[in-house]
Amino acid sequence: MTTPAGPRGAEPARDRSPARAGRHRLRTVLAVIVAVCAAAVAGVAGFSLLRSAGSSQSIAHHAAAGSGAAGSAGSGSAAVKPTNSSKPARPALSPAQLAGQRVIYSYGGLTPPTRLLRWIRAGQVAGVIFFGGNIASPHNPLRHYPLLLMTDQEGGLVRRLPGAPELSEREIGAALHPAAAAKNAGRGAGRNLAGVGLDVNLAPVLDVYRTPGDFDDQFGRSYSTSARQVAHLGADFIGAQQATGVAATAKHFPGLGAAATAQNTDEQPVTLDVPLSVLRGTDEYPYQAAIRAGVKLVMVSWAVYPALDPRRPAGLSARVVGGELRQWLGFTGVTITDALEAGALQAYGTTWHRATLAAGAGMDLILCSAQQAAQGNQARIALAEGYQRGKLNQAAFRAAVQRVLALRSGLPG
Repeated sequence: MTTPAGPRGAEPARDRSPARAGRHRLRTVLAVIVAVCAAAVAGVAGFSLLRSAGSSQSIAHHAAAGSGAAGSAGSGSAAVKPTNSSKPARPALSPAQLAGQRVIYSYGGLTPPTRLLRWIRAGQVAGVIFFGGNIASPHNPLRHYPLLLMTDQEGGLVRRLPGAPELSEREIGAALHPAAAAKNAGRGAGRNLAGVGLDVNLAPVLDVYRTPGDFDDQFGRSYSTSARQVAHLGADFIGAQQATGVAATAKHFPGLGAAATAQNTDEQPVTLDVPLSVLRGTDEYPYQAAIRAGVKLVMVSWAVYPALDPRRPAGLSARVVGGELRQWLGFTGVTITDALEAGALQAYGTTWHRATLAAGAGMDLILCSAQQAAQGNQARIALAEGYQRGKLNQAAFRAAVQRVLALRSGLPG
């Protein structure tokens, strides 16, 4: 960890007193010891300091120094200005660390790759998404790191872990007491995930499906064809789950309910030509209730909505993310993309290009879920370059990082 150099000036007059000279030598020895100790712990400083990030202080005071991070001449870290606070100022996050705090990584198998652990310790990882093959027991290998650790535990067919919630959203909507069923599902999902050290659930789905057997209904992923019913049950799920300390994610904004059976954004580009009045009156309606319920994250879909932006998928569109979700609905939490490797983005080039476009559109977190750690690293490098070269607005970039850090610091563990 580096510290600002002391002020330059004339050498002070030497004190010839033996006692004072002895004290001077002692101070010199202590200073050397402190310097050596500081160098020894520099490699883990970034990881430990990020643990406390996300409070009301500026991100410039929640630094991560360490191997290749803040402190090197080429790191791009901003100088820390003196403050009136009694607490010593910490060096700013480097561009690599700022970028890393916007990327969700993934990997295959039970053991995290060594390089992913190295990036985590360097403060260059926001979180990790887990699949069924990543966890064999409650001894999740990453549970003690200060990360957003997430999975898709919707219920029914879409579960990465065995156990709750057993019911699908369609089954909850058809239950005798749907509100109680939704609360039980949210509570069960939260306890299940917390039991293996996960703190974010990429659920519930708030799509309002249209016809039996369509994209959402064929997998039981929608509560109802009624926007009001979806809104109530989604809010019930969110409130119950977040009471367990696990953050909820409302998805897929502004809604995939109008998608036909074969319109799967994981596999191909999808355009949903829904009138604006229907989008706002039906598809976006459940998000108003979710926001009132305090949902922590919103996932934005990869479909194109001509009524909002005829050119780009929602997650790459500032009109959708910044205009519709932030301004129209007033969401102030964390936005997260759907899978960056999705087939819907086949016209948008590499991971590098997709990540840059998504960040530029206002997405806070970039979800790299191909189960290859290198994919997340490519996204991080792209964002760092975009930040340093001015391709991405730096003030907006830092605001996104602050939202992510605030989310993480507000979760237990």
